[in-house]
Parts: sequence; C-alpha cells; structure tokens
Amino acid sequence: MGFYREQIFPRILEWSMGHPALDRLRERAVSGAKGCVLEIGFGTGRNLEHYPKAVKSIVAVDPNPGMTALARARVSASSIEVQHHQITAERLPFESQSFDCVVSTLTLCSIPDVHNVLTEVRRVLRRGGDFLFLEHGRHPSSRMKRWHNRLNPLWGLMFDGCNLNRDIGELVTQANFQLRTVDHPALPKAPKWLGYGYLGSAQRID
Repeated sequence: MGFYREQIFPRILEWSMGHPALDRLRERAVSGAKGCVLEIGFGTGRNLEHYPKAVKSIVAVDPNPGMTALARARVSASSIEVQHHQITAERLPFESQSFDCVVSTLTLCSIPDVHNVLTEVRRVLRRGGDFLFLEHGRHPSSRMKRWHNRLNPLWGLMFDGCNLNRDIGELVTQANFQLRTVDHPALPKAPKWLGYGYLGSAQRID
C-alpha cells in the first residue's frame, strides 16, 4: 500500500478535489481564520488560495510525502508564510495554546485516532480560538447509516483509511469544543451516501 498511498492516491485526490463548488466551500470554511493558523491534513495545499488577509502565518501538518511533493508549488506561490511539517497530528510538537486558529478540511474522516487528534487540536489552540472545519461524514438517515457501515471497510482500503460513518459534529463536541455553527452542504459531484457535508466552527472556551 506504500506506493499507492504515496504516489497514486495523492494524484487521485488532487484531481478529485478540484471542483469549483468545492473551492467555494473551502473559502467559506476558512473565511474566519486569522493570526497564526495550524492546518491539519494539509494535503496538496488547496486551501492556501482561500485564506483571508487576516492570516499571518500557517503551520501545515500532513504525514504523506506524496501530498507534500504536490503541495510545494502552492506553498512557493503563496503570499502567506507556510511552515510545512511531514508528521501525523496525533502528537503535535507545538506548545500548548500556540495557535489562534486550527483548520481541518476533509481530514477527520481518515485519521485513525481522531479522538486523540482533536484533543491535541484543543491543546494547541489558544483559549477563545476557533476550530474551523469542512468534512464529510455520517448521514442522519437510518438507511444511509446502514449503508455507511456496510461500505466503510472497503471504502477505507480504497481511499487511504477514509471513513464514511463518522459524525463530525459529535466528535468535535466530545473533544470539549463548543460548536458555534454547523451546516450540512452537499459536496459537489458526490452521491448522497458520500456527500453529506459538515461545514462549521467550534471554539475553545476554557
């Protein structure tokens, strides 16, 4: 799976994530970002062009070297200072309360230990800071939930550990964030069972 994960899958993701409607959702997701930002699951850097001027710097985290290679051109072209770390987010090497904002787009679905990652996100986020997210996850209908559970093992093998059946809002709340907003846009070009979106923001309040 190493060759597929590092050489093939990043190119599949780069191609599939290029829809203009998805770019508009990315822009909405990061519109409230400001100051020093941590982005987990940086991928190929597609969020960079959508960050507002209030962002001063970005620390980018992604473990996949294939993603890193494809992201280089966007990082070089960005007017925002970007520090890229090829690491997982389960144990972040940053001081507590280091960031004004943390961003995650289409990432929480594929992190193996998502609970630990959200605990780390909360730790490095300053009090009053925002966690901004655009994700896909579990559909609320019982019928769709059953299909998610049936398809999830095969889907994960095909798409680098991606899970169909995670309730993103519930996961964020369980990590002791206060949800501020959460919308459920349909993700473009995705079937109903796959395209249930979670677009929102949460805050560390203590």
